[in-house]
Amino acid sequence: MSTPHSSLDTIQDFLGQKRIALVGVSREAMNIGASLFKEFTKRGYDVVPVNPKAPEILGRKCFARVQDIEPPVDAAILLTVPGVTEQVVRDCAEAGIRRVWMYRGGGQGAVSEKAVEFCREQGMRVVPGECPLMFLPQMGGIHSFHGFVRKLFGRYPKHSRA
Repeated sequence: MSTPHSSLDTIQDFLGQKRIALVGVSREAMNIGASLFKEFTKRGYDVVPVNPKAPEILGRKCFARVQDIEPPVDAAILLTVPGVTEQVVRDCAEAGIRRVWMYRGGGQGAVSEKAVEFCREQGMRVVPGECPLMFLPQMGGIHSFHGFVRKLFGRYPKHSRA
């Protein structure tokens, strides 16, 4: 699988949104989704959990689908398996969500080439396969180190050439 790279412009645009759905977030407190939820909330984002199997996550009402979210969100981070990602990006398009981040911390993550292609065909901005924590200012720890190593080896996203 050859995942297309993200541009730093797309990443920064995504992180500039303040109301974000976290699709596929788990009820388990030690899960990456819970870490993302807590960190984004701490930074002033309005995080909306989406999981059809949970009525509530971390004290917030949880929605079954992105189309059910009221008021709507500006963007969505997908923590789903690739097969589910393909349906969720269609749900995002139907809900008017124009920014999608397919999470990947290792392995394939939520990334699906079909889903990436669908997003681009629909004019949606997509980040296929990065960890958002690596791009948040003053994150520190392993996330900053990971970003530093990727910069050293030329694997860190760059600004697009307009």
